[in-house]
Amino acid sequence: MRLEPTAIAGVYVVELELRQDERGFFARSFDQAVFAAHGLENVVEQANVSFNVAAGTLRGMHLQVAPAPEAKLVRCTRGAIVDKIVDVRDGSPTYLQHVSVELTAENHRALYVPPFFAHGYQTLVPDTEVIYQVSGRYTPEAERGLRFDDPVLGLEWPLPVDATSPKDASWSLVDPATRRPHFAGEAA
Repeated sequence: MRLEPTAIAGVYVVELELRQDERGFFARSFDQAVFAAHGLENVVEQANVSFNVAAGTLRGMHLQVAPAPEAKLVRCTRGAIVDKIVDVRDGSPTYLQHVSVELTAENHRALYVPPFFAHGYQTLVPDTEVIYQVSGRYTPEAERGLRFDDPVLGLEWPLPVDATSPKDASWSLVDPATRRPHFAGEAA
């Protein structure tokens, strides 16, 4: 496996190195030593699967804050998605910038999402499945989100958003004057 850096420090696309023969292929998809050598968190505390019926489904933009921030390793195992993450790290030189990566069952890529990045994706085809390895347990009181259609973020989705959750559609917008997100439960 190779970790390919993106335009935002600490964000990597994980490329598999396939060993192929007449049976198919074998590849290492996670290696704690390789992650540690790149300064990345271990992402094996919890694993989740998301199945999406329709193309155009959007999930996100989610993150967890202190005391339970989490890193993620996201991979599409069936179908195809466009995965986007937004840097919300205080003081980061890439604050509110985003990375967008197409993950498909065919390209076998994964995206490493560091803590304090909002994460979301849109399905490109019906019957799409996504798996996440996560560095921490889901902690509802630490959950936050950004709106997928926030004009300050300027996220462009390849398809019309045909389905999303009421919660994802109701996250607060980033304040255009301060360029700060207002997370529910936090002082404005």
